[in-house]
Amino acid sequence: MAELTFPVYSADALVNFYRVEVLTGQEAKHFSKSDLIPVPKPESIQTLYMRVLHLLYRFRPELHSMVPLLVNIANPQYHEATLAITSVFVLMRKFLPICMVHDFALSDLLVPKKQRTLTILSAIMNYLHFRKLRMVMIHEKTSKLRAGRDRLQALHKGISEAQKKIETLNTIPPEQQVEADELAASLSELQTTTTHKFQESNVANEVIAELKSKNAEKTQKLTQVKVDVSNLKEDVSKLRSQIVQSPEELKSQMERMRENVKTIKCTIEDTDGRVVELQSMMQSVTHTEAKLQQMFNLLQDLESSMTNSKQREQEHQALIAQYEKKLKELKNLCSEEGQLKRTLGMKLDKESKLNIRRQKKKEMKEHHAQEVLGEYNHIHQKREEMADKIQEISSETQELKAKIRSLRDVCSEETKKAQALYDTLSTAMDAMHRRIDVQTANLKQGLAKMSASLKK
Repeated sequence: MAELTFPVYSADALVNFYRVEVLTGQEAKHFSKSDLIPVPKPESIQTLYMRVLHLLYRFRPELHSMVPLLVNIANPQYHEATLAITSVFVLMRKFLPICMVHDFALSDLLVPKKQRTLTILSAIMNYLHFRKLRMVMIHEKTSKLRAGRDRLQALHKGISEAQKKIETLNTIPPEQQVEADELAASLSELQTTTTHKFQESNVANEVIAELKSKNAEKTQKLTQVKVDVSNLKEDVSKLRSQIVQSPEELKSQMERMRENVKTIKCTIEDTDGRVVELQSMMQSVTHTEAKLQQMFNLLQDLESSMTNSKQREQEHQALIAQYEKKLKELKNLCSEEGQLKRTLGMKLDKESKLNIRRQKKKEMKEHHAQEVLGEYNHIHQKREEMADKIQEISSETQELKAKIRSLRDVCSEETKKAQALYDTLSTAMDAMHRRIDVQTANLKQGLAKMSASLKK
C-alpha cells in the first residue's frame, strides 16, 4: 500500500458517506466519528464490513455465523464464536483486491488501527463511487437500447407504410387502366406531332431568317441607290451651274439620266413587289407563329404534365432513396440490435449462470442450514438430556452432601465420644503404667533382696 491509486478521505467524509450509502436505520444513527478515531472499534468496523458485503453481494450478516456445507467439522458448536469473524475475513480478502488493497490481515478486524482502517474504508468508498457511476452508465445504455428498439419498431412501421404507398402509387386501378392507356397513346401522338411541328417551325424560321437577310440586303441597296441618286442630282445641279455644254451632250446625258431613272424605277418596283411578297410571307409567318404559339402552349401543357410526372418520379425516387436510407439505417440498427442482443445474451447467460450458482449456493446453504438446524436440534436434545442428567446428578450430590453432613455430624459426635474415651483410656493407661512402674520397681527390689539373700 505504498503507492495508492485512490484518495484517502477524512474521517468525517467517511462517516457521512457510510451513513448515507451503506448503513440504514439505527446503525446509521449510532455510527459516528468516535468509531474510527482515535482508536477504531472492532465491533463497529466488523458490522460496517458486513453491511458492505451485504450491499455488494447480498450476503446477509446472519449468514456469517453458519458453517459452510463443504467444510466437515466434528463439533461445529465449538466454532460459533469465531465463525463470523473468519467468514468476514475470507470474504473481505476476496473483495478488497478489487479495491486495490492486497494486504488485508486478520488484525484489521480484531485490532484495527486508525490509518489503516481509514485507508481501507477510502478504498471501499472509491470502489462504491465507481460502481455507482457504472450502474448509471448501464442504466443509460439500457434506456438507449429500449429507445433504439422503439425507434426500430417505428421505422419498421414507417417502411411498411411507405412500401404500401409506393405499391399504391405504382399500381393503377383497373377502372383507370383504360384511361391511362388512352392518355399514354395520346401523349405519344402529341410527342410525335410536337416533334414534327418543331421541325416545321425550325424550317420556317430558317426560311424567314433567309428572307429577312435578303430584305435587309435589298433595303441597304435601295438606300445606297437613293443616296447615289441624290448625289448625282447634286452633281448635275453643280455641273449645270458651272459649265455650259453642247445640246447634244446634254441630250445624251439626259437620256442617260432617264435610263438611270427608268432602271431605278424598275428596281423600286421590283423592291416594292418583293416587299409585298415579304409582307405576305410575314403574314404567313405570323399565322404560323400563332399556330406555333398554340403548339407552344400545348407543349407547355405537356411540359407541365411532364414536370408533374417528373416531380412524381422524383418523389418516387426520393421515396426510394428514403426507403434505401431507411433500409441502411434498419440494417445498421439490426446490426446494433444484433450486437446488443449478443451482449444481452452474454449478460443473460452470465446472469443465468450466476443465478444458477446462487441457486445452488442457496440450496446448499438451505440444506446446510437444515442440517445445522437438525444438528442444533439434536444438540439441543442432548443438552436437555445432559441438563436433566445434571439436575439428577445435582440432586444426588445434594442428597450426598446432606448425607455427608449428617455423617459428619455423627462422626463429629463419635469423634467427641472417641476423644472422651481416648482421654479416659489415656488416663487409665497412665495410671496402669504408673502402677506397672511401681510394681516393676517393687519386683526389682524384691529380686535384689532375693539375690542378696541367695548370695549369703
